[in-house]
Amino acid sequence: MELSKYIGKRIKEFRKAHNLTTEELAEKIGTTRATVTRYENGVRKANQDVLFQLADIFNVSVDDFFPPRDSMPSNIIYPLSSGLQQVSIPIIGTIACGDPITAEENIEGYTKEIFEKPVPSGTLFALRCKGHSMEPIIPNGALVTLRAQPDVEDDEIAAVLVDGDNEATLKRIKHQNGMVMLLPENKDYTPIILNKDNPGRIVGKVIHVSWDIK
Repeated sequence: MELSKYIGKRIKEFRKAHNLTTEELAEKIGTTRATVTRYENGVRKANQDVLFQLADIFNVSVDDFFPPRDSMPSNIIYPLSSGLQQVSIPIIGTIACGDPITAEENIEGYTKEIFEKPVPSGTLFALRCKGHSMEPIIPNGALVTLRAQPDVEDDEIAAVLVDGDNEATLKRIKHQNGMVMLLPENKDYTPIILNKDNPGRIVGKVIHVSWDIK
């Protein structure tokens, strides 16, 4: 992706995370809605002065508009009352709580979570769960917040890419005899064993679970 389109994509992500319309953002930076749209589409390059304005509005660094070392978007932190901070977290596709399903890498939207200070370190992302293998602690449809990291301790719950990094699942982790066991909470499901013949890769640790109570 060319740089102007990448920067435009980031401007749009930050604007939506702040629940701003293109008109509202245009008013804040003293331009027109059409110009903001051209920035976001990458048709018009946002110069340095504009990026500094946007960084102040979005409470981010100018560097956050440029490609990071990995593909995960930056989190936006909003100070609240004493001792609390709200974090805007990108929702990255869907993850299986049952049989693995194809991992989705597109940002579907954003969720905002409140943490006591300090906010968990590292990059945070969220996944929508599908399936019943982690019930009752993670029900079908729950939104799970994770911290991106390549390993977790025993008994922690992680998102794991399996089947040649094309499939994703959410399970409790246990290391044993050089293998990694992916354990379901629901006894109706069987564990998945990762070894040299069935490799996998941990991509994040679960730090928060939320769902609608009906």
